[in-house]
Amino acid sequence: MDDRAVLVDVEAVEQSPSGTVLGRVRSQVGTVVALWKGDPADVGRQHYVEWTVDDDIAWLGNTWPASTAAPKLSDEGDQIAFRGQLHLTEDGAAFLDVGGVSILFDLADPSPPQGADAMWVDVRVARDSVSLWPYDL
Repeated sequence: MDDRAVLVDVEAVEQSPSGTVLGRVRSQVGTVVALWKGDPADVGRQHYVEWTVDDDIAWLGNTWPASTAAPKLSDEGDQIAFRGQLHLTEDGAAFLDVGGVSILFDLADPSPPQGADAMWVDVRVARDSVSLWPYDL
């Protein structure tokens, strides 16, 4: 299985006034509303989805050490909050392990400190930067 995919329940899909399609999905670690890249008729079904995030990780800008070592997804106003274990790669990128699902991120300035690898962090990004891409295994 793709380590960036997770099985979600699609609870609702609707078109926003701007024309984008938003889907409310529930996973084992939380429920969020994000850009839905699948069929709007998928409501009430389970799908494996790949998460893509267009926002970068900026240390102490949108990413902080977490107070709890437990994965979480939630809506926070017009943002999506991820809690997971941060892993830094040798090529200057990062991935966040959120309940066994790896979500890729690029790093912005300021980048995480050297000791941040494997640290539990909270990351908040704009809702419209998060897309869910359903697919079949």
